[in-house]
Amino acid sequence: MATVAVISDTHLPRGARRLPEGCLERLRTADLILHAGDFFALSVLRSLELHAPVVGVRGNVDQPEVRALLPETRIVEAEGARIAMIHDGGPREGRVKRLRKRFPSADAVVFGHSHLPTHETGRYGFQVFNPGSPTERRRAPQHTMGIARARDGAVEFELLALD
Repeated sequence: MATVAVISDTHLPRGARRLPEGCLERLRTADLILHAGDFFALSVLRSLELHAPVVGVRGNVDQPEVRALLPETRIVEAEGARIAMIHDGGPREGRVKRLRKRFPSADAVVFGHSHLPTHETGRYGFQVFNPGSPTERRRAPQHTMGIARARDGAVEFELLALD
């Protein structure tokens, strides 16, 4: 089984803001880190890589150095499960169907942008998951992240409150 830490929208560095200790603990024990964009600075990607391998996509506020390194979309495999990644999953209405059409070979799609944690399951078990943000909750009630557990071609997501 692979344990995957799922984060997005870190928007770092910004003042004294940093990743919460609960988030760091999970990053340290993960087999893989997925970041759904808006790292902001390249230093954030590099610091995450000290904990586990990082797979990411670029976000709309990422600096040019980050945007040059990361694709807009990608698909990563974890223990046989295919997880697509994109920063902006688009409007809530029709999201599952729209992302299923865009990533027909994926078992799930991880996205960010809204800072609002979301986990929806569509037909045949297809899932869309937004981990929210560990650093900038905006309209969400708490700072959050996700954990995914992949095994034998299947993936399960869990949303974690960090406050």
